[in-house]
Amino acid sequence: MADDWRNGGFGLYVHWPFCEAKCPYCDFNSHVSRNINQKQWVKAYLSELERSAAETPGRVLNTIFFGGGTPSLMEPDTVAAVIDATLTLWRPANDMEITLEANPGSVEAGRFAAYRDAGVNRVSMGIQALNDEDLRRLGRIHTVAEARAAFDIARSCFDRVSFDLIYARQHQTLDAWRGELTEALAMAIDHLSLYQLTIEDGTAFGDRYARGKLRGLPEDDNAADMYLATQEICEAHGMPAYEVSNHARQDAESRHNLIYWRYGDYVGIGPGAHGRVTIDGRKYATESHLAPGTWLQAAANGSGESFRTEVSSHEQASEYLMMCIRIAEGLDIARFEQLAGHPLHSDKLRYLTDLGMIEADQGRLKATTDGRAVLNAVIRELLTG
Repeated sequence: MADDWRNGGFGLYVHWPFCEAKCPYCDFNSHVSRNINQKQWVKAYLSELERSAAETPGRVLNTIFFGGGTPSLMEPDTVAAVIDATLTLWRPANDMEITLEANPGSVEAGRFAAYRDAGVNRVSMGIQALNDEDLRRLGRIHTVAEARAAFDIARSCFDRVSFDLIYARQHQTLDAWRGELTEALAMAIDHLSLYQLTIEDGTAFGDRYARGKLRGLPEDDNAADMYLATQEICEAHGMPAYEVSNHARQDAESRHNLIYWRYGDYVGIGPGAHGRVTIDGRKYATESHLAPGTWLQAAANGSGESFRTEVSSHEQASEYLMMCIRIAEGLDIARFEQLAGHPLHSDKLRYLTDLGMIEADQGRLKATTDGRAVLNAVIRELLTG
């Protein structure tokens, strides 16, 4: 139990909370600010890194992920300072993956080359649509032409470049999505993240939807057809789903996200960042202060954390199941049973297997293609009874 995290690996998530504009569908902890003292942010990040490393000494660090917000608004010197400090505080894996998220409107050739020189070796771009009208509806500040130009810059600097698209958008047809996805696959290098538009409370879209003013959203059956078409088209192009919303060529999966899905340990620093860290044999869930100013002050005073609680073995088993069932490799049944202290419910397994939602193979439990389409319902069944 004390070393269970080793089954998933160890990563670092660094949250940069600033964007040039707030997208109406976004419920991430992101803020618009014109005055950012990056030296102050470097100091806070380094303080949090030192605190976290003291609690996890001697570990091999597999990945670093700069997320946001829009991390491509970070000065390259800020990114370099974080990476340099990290490499002295933990032992870097020989094949360490260092990812930085970027929005096309903030991509510049010189800045991207500087990120590469700082140690970044993978970029994830938030393109979201290959249609200018839909980009405007989504509140994006770039055009398709700008997105393509930014992608070309990224591709010239990095061997590994992923990008995101959102489907089941307003007024989008199945045929239109098929065409757009085929176009995206012609651009893609080795990885695509393809998300169905979800309407979240607390967002501009959520407010508009509640007032009945967000029109043109596809019916559930149409959205499901888009999901199934996505699986079919990507697989035909050699980029099958290795997770519900993520597609990659062989060996090009996001190693950082796999740490989450395989239920490893990860340190989260920055406003609103979450973590799961095993310390002295006990696993803890951590959260950081949400507001950037509050987090900066707290980090200066010794800790940016707002919350830490121990995760019980029962909760670990549930979290492991919820995360690992998302990926194509599925979950290790013996690992689940060790965490939970009991086997999975045999009646539930039989019921879901008979429905064609799950399958067991060589000690692993996997969701089928049909099961992944209704994964939340499958998880609920597995965790009840």
